[in-house]
Parts: sequence; C-alpha cells; structure tokens
Amino acid sequence: MKVDPNDPDLKLPEGATLAEPKVLDIKQVVEDEGGEERREDTNVDIKFALQAEVLFSKDSSKLSDDSKARIAAIADEIKKQHATRIRVFGFTDNLGSSAHGDVLSRQRANAVQDVLDDELNDANITYEVRGYGEQYPIADNSTETGRKKNRRVEVSFQRAEG
Repeated sequence: MKVDPNDPDLKLPEGATLAEPKVLDIKQVVEDEGGEERREDTNVDIKFALQAEVLFSKDSSKLSDDSKARIAAIADEIKKQHATRIRVFGFTDNLGSSAHGDVLSRQRANAVQDVLDDELNDANITYEVRGYGEQYPIADNSTETGRKKNRRVEVSFQRAEG
C-alpha cells in the first residue's frame, strides 16, 4: 500500500518526511474451534492463552489432570525454543468483585507456573507471574461467550533466534 506524503490528513509537521515502509511484525493466531486454546506466534515471541474453564473448576485455582497435560505441551514448546524468561499472566471476566478477580487470577497464574516449573525443572528460567483480574479483556464482557474468553491464563516467551 502506498502512502501519499502530501495527504492533508497525515498531519506531518513542517519539514518532516516519511520513513521507508517496512513490516514491523507478523502475527499468526490459531484458535481451536471452541476458543479454549489460542496460540499467537510473532517473529519475536509465542503466546498461549488457555481458557480458565479448560484448566480449573469454577472459582477455583486447582488444576485438573487434563489441564496439566496441556501445560506440559506448552513446556515442550518452551524447551524447543530454549526460552529462559516466561510470563504467566492470569485474567478474569468482570463478574464479581474486582479484588476477588485480582486474587483468583494470580492464584491461577501461580498454579500454571508451578506445573511449568515441575515440567521444565530448569534453574536458569525466570518467571514473571501476574494476576490482572478483569483488566485487559480480549472479548466483550457483556456476553457469556466473551466472558469465557476473558477468563484465561496466558503463557508467553521469546522465540529462539534464527
């Protein structure tokens, strides 16, 4: 796509010029049919988002055996990428109190991090674990379908160089 540097809507300051166009990042998103699991790949990092319903019972931070197998598969990808810094972020929908969502999202992120730590068993790995509660929704909280997507744990890490 060509950008017209003389377009009045561009609002370039006097004397400014446009830089050469370039692709900053390419993102590939794959989501399973029910939206239970989502994988985002960029040329910099990889992010897995797992719906909380897949991992936990309602209002719980106790993982099921099935969910531990899904987390183990993510651990395999972390090993393949030789990642040493892993972010595990928990999120909730906007139902219930904000304070409760903050605590629950952190407990769920901690539970996922514990399984990753057991699977990876690598002292060189640093974890950043946070519970964001209802902040940063990825879908509409006014529908149950949207709230379901917002109740999630995301695991992200850098892609291997080269």
